[in-house]
This record gives sequence, structure tokens and C-alpha cells, in this order.
Amino acid sequence: MTPARLPDLLLHVAVVRPVFVWGAPGIGKSSLVRDFAAALGLECVTLVGTQLAAEDLIGVPELRNGRSRFAPPETIARDEPYCLFLDELNSSGADVQKAFYSLILDRRIGAYELPPGSIVIGAGNRAADNALARPMASALVNRLVHVHLRAAYTDWLGWATGAGIHPWVLEYLAERPGHLWSAPPKTEEAFSTPRSWHMLSDALHSYGDDIDDDTLRLLAAGTLTPAHASAFCGYLRIVRNRYGLEAILRGDVPWPRAATDRDLLYYLAETFRERLVKDLPRDKDHAPATVRHFAHRAKALLVELAEISLECAQLVVAADDDGAPVLPAWFLVEVSRDLPRLVAARAA
Repeated sequence: MTPARLPDLLLHVAVVRPVFVWGAPGIGKSSLVRDFAAALGLECVTLVGTQLAAEDLIGVPELRNGRSRFAPPETIARDEPYCLFLDELNSSGADVQKAFYSLILDRRIGAYELPPGSIVIGAGNRAADNALARPMASALVNRLVHVHLRAAYTDWLGWATGAGIHPWVLEYLAERPGHLWSAPPKTEEAFSTPRSWHMLSDALHSYGDDIDDDTLRLLAAGTLTPAHASAFCGYLRIVRNRYGLEAILRGDVPWPRAATDRDLLYYLAETFRERLVKDLPRDKDHAPATVRHFAHRAKALLVELAEISLECAQLVVAADDDGAPVLPAWFLVEVSRDLPRLVAARAA
């Protein structure tokens, strides 16, 4: 489900049964739970599974009237109702997960019982996201209502516009909403998430709009998926230097050729591809003269682009992830006549 739907589900389910929220790193699980608790007027007490030992939940034994009993920790043993948030629950060890059994199902630790009106919510990353995640015991799985959260651009935008996110980030993601999130890589490198875009925004605010290109590339590479970082830097070259695709289409300026402009060239190639997808009709015979003129100009620009970077030209005519053509077949046929090596490379 999307983040916008989660509060309503928690309002109806978490008040009667414990809920576990699954999701990739950086999509806002923790902040959503804290905001939900605040909306109910409940203090949110967070326990991080990776930082706990079993005794942190069960407590330590104490003598009372000649008998021993476990005294629950102060963070849990409260008199007023609250939201107990078990973050990274599935990253904790087996002994810690076992200690959660009675707390999650019976709302009790030893002799202590959660005050009426308290709610219990857990969250964790998925093993498929290359995160630290251990198998959750079936007994624990069966004590929770499970929901799966995914990143959604429209939900993020509603939050970001009031959260002071840098205008460059907002404007870029408005054009590339699919770049808000990318699957975690299998290697230790930065990748795009709502959280990483927020970090980049904070850094941009700190530097100010006169940030130099080298620093900008460093920040983008340190927070975003490599392809997204390159595209973002290319976009800002356009924003800051008014070097846009429209000027190239009109013939006012050529494709950038300098080696230092490679990120700009990739961004312009991606933008060119999207423009072709948007404006070229599937059937050429019924296209107006203006569209046919645009197609003729586009083929000439593809030839020029291929002379600078065959890879960027291939990006423009590439098929989708499933191998299906994105551009109209008639346009690809005409391109194959004007630039056979491009189509041959695309087919290979």
C-alpha cells in the first residue's frame, strides 16, 4: 500500500491488533508511525531491534516480599497509554524476537501489562532489499497483521511541499517521478530513496544556490543511484545555464560535446527520448505536417547525437525493460535507414 493509506489502516487495525509494516529502506516507515502516534496524542516509544538484548525487554529480577520477580524496564513500564514502536524488529536475534511474543500478543511483560489504549506497531526491511533482516519465527509472524509499504511519488510530494525540500529536488522529481526510489543495489553504494533525496535537499540548502559543479556531483553521487545522480546533475546544468532541449530542437545550440558535459548529454538524451515517446504518433499516415517535420528534425538530431556518443543515441531508441519497442515502429524503420549502426547496436 502507499504511505497515504497507512494511517487509516493503522487507525482501524493497530488499535485492536499489533501491526507489522514491511518496506524497503528509506521510504519513511518510521516517520509515518511517529506521525500516526502524534495524531492520536500518544507518545511514541521506539525500541530498535538491532540494539536490544532480551533482558532489555524482560527486565532484571528483583526481590519483593521474599519472592523474585522481573522488573520491566522503565522505557516500557508506563502508567499512561502510548505507542510502542518496534523498529527493525525482524533484524533482532532469535532470543529478542522470542522476548517480544507475550508483549505483542498479550500486551504483557511479566506482571506488567500495557495501559489500556496503548498500541503496538512493528516495522522492518525485507531480506530482498539486501538489508540486515533475519527470518522471523512463525510464532511471531502469526501474532502480527502484516502490511507492505511502497514508495509513492504523489504521497511524497504532498509531504515534501510543506517540508522545505529544496526547489531543485522538487522540480527534478516532478519531471522524473520514477527516480524517487530505486531498488537497493547488491553492492555497497548509494541508492535513491525518499530519505536520500531529503538528505541531498538538506545539503543543497546548507551550501546555497552558488554551489559549484564538482561539489554538486559529489553530493549527488553520495546520496543517489548513480544513474539518477548523473541525470540530476545534468538537469541542474540546464536549470543553472538555461541549456535546454527546446534550444537544441530549434537549432539555437548544438548537443554538448565537451567531456565535462557528459552528465548533461545523458540527461538531454533521456529528455529527448521522453519527448519522442510523447509527441510521435503510432501511425505516421495520419500525422499532421508539424509532426512529420518534428520527426524529420528528430532523425537529424539522432545522427548528430550518435556522432558524439553512440551510447546516448542508443538510449534514445532503446526498448523498455521487457524488450518491447518504446518508439513507433515507423520511426525506428526510418532511423535504421539513416543510421543503420545505431539500430544494429540496439538489436544486439
